[in-house]
Amino acid sequence: MILPILSFGAPILRKECEDFDENTPLENLISDMFETMYAASGVGLAGPQIGIGKRIFIVDGSPFADPEEGEQPDEQLLALKKFKKVFINPIIEEESGDLWPFAEGCLSIPGIREDVERKSNIKISYYNENWQFLEESYQGIAARIIQHEYDHIEGVLFTDHLNPLKRRLLKGKLDDVSRGKVDVNYKMKFQNLKR
Repeated sequence: MILPILSFGAPILRKECEDFDENTPLENLISDMFETMYAASGVGLAGPQIGIGKRIFIVDGSPFADPEEGEQPDEQLLALKKFKKVFINPIIEEESGDLWPFAEGCLSIPGIREDVERKSNIKISYYNENWQFLEESYQGIAARIIQHEYDHIEGVLFTDHLNPLKRRLLKGKLDDVSRGKVDVNYKMKFQNLKR
């Protein structure tokens, strides 16, 4: 089932999420999250974005796996083709490497993309959809997708990483998003929709 994605301004997007009890059945929720993410052409979706204040997010990096025209696919790009995962009760254990900028966007903040600097490597522990505990390391785009979604379950949005001047310049656009004054082709629930 395709669920509405909550817009910027929804209070749940600013709350730190709680853990799921271990072995909670999540098959239907996970299926709905993937269906919702694909309907919105996203590469990640976190619980709070659909009104679930729990520590869960999903990712599928395959849209980033295609090389630029004339570019040969490298190992990292090829790995993104298979980068489809569910993260339950995750904890980023370590972030390392150089900061690097990348234009990020968010399904809860349509129409806005800005360069965000993040560390290039992470180590994360989490449960997968079968409640197997894993600890894995990621780098590059995969690490960035995880960091972006992880921020959501911590009550942080990508715009929080921007400098204060850039945030002030975006205030009007962000207010428009919260009011539904944005062109979007997927199901959304706007926080301050004026009737």
